[in-house]
Amino acid sequence: MANRLTEENLKDPVTKFINRDFYSLYPEQTIGEALAMMRAFPPTGRIIYFYVVDKDSRLQGVVPTRRLLLSPLDKKISEVMIQRVITIPSAATLLDAVEFFSLHKLLAFPVLDEAKRLIGIIDIELYAEELAEIEGAGLADEVFQIAGMTLTRARQANPLQAFRGRFPWLLCNVAGGLIAAFLSGIYQDVLNWQNAVLALFIPVVLALAESVSIQSVSLAVDGLRTGRATWKTLLLKLRSEVATGLLLGLGTGLLVALVALFWQGLLGVVLCLICGIVGGVTCAALIGVSVPTVLKLLKLDPGVASGPIALAGADVVTLLIYFNIGMIVMR
Repeated sequence: MANRLTEENLKDPVTKFINRDFYSLYPEQTIGEALAMMRAFPPTGRIIYFYVVDKDSRLQGVVPTRRLLLSPLDKKISEVMIQRVITIPSAATLLDAVEFFSLHKLLAFPVLDEAKRLIGIIDIELYAEELAEIEGAGLADEVFQIAGMTLTRARQANPLQAFRGRFPWLLCNVAGGLIAAFLSGIYQDVLNWQNAVLALFIPVVLALAESVSIQSVSLAVDGLRTGRATWKTLLLKLRSEVATGLLLGLGTGLLVALVALFWQGLLGVVLCLICGIVGGVTCAALIGVSVPTVLKLLKLDPGVASGPIALAGADVVTLLIYFNIGMIVMR
């Protein structure tokens, strides 16, 4: 079994890498019977999950180790097993398996044939022999990063596949641009004030918001490679990102406002720029850190979709803030 992932074998069938020495449980067994059988006939291989099959070896469910050890001995396996199991078909390639590990962050997957029979297990040992100890979380994270980067390069090698994966999300940018144009029409009275001085600074206001949004997206996506996505962690990230966004917005807003003051000498425009940039950059930072995590929780690929969605959202929200502040200040 290879101890590291190489791009050359990504198209190999997954069955070439599966472990056929696995231990099966049966639905009609009790917990006590299952444990007694394992003591009498100890498994020879490393066990990560206990898979449940029927008499024809068709997969029925999976039993986490914690449930097997802590459940009452008279309970049946069918009562404690989880019926919904993420599986890999025998027709899959190694590239497909890489995607499963990157997306679901599990340590093993059952491989089924066309009749839904369990024919083997593919686990994280495929990528690193030194992961024999499951507790080696740091090593597991490193492996997932390697798998993720390799998967990305493989996808980009096929132009048609790359187009199909990336084009739908670019529609977010199209929609965001059209909404921005629509907002510009709605707030036309604001833009016409004193030779549309506010309009002169729209590109820099949007550029700052977009840059901060992409920075936040990059950091969030990188963080997801080494940690799990949960609503709790998202709230903690949002709390930290608010402070960061405010500081970034205040620093860049004051700089742009200072230039505007010397250039145009209009205090109203200066106030609009400071408030608009602070508000836009802060919201852009929050959008940038939220989108990857939400996409991950929805089982979508944050690496491809996060950028277009975050940029479109940052543009619309920033313009709304900037124009509405302009309406208030310029009255």
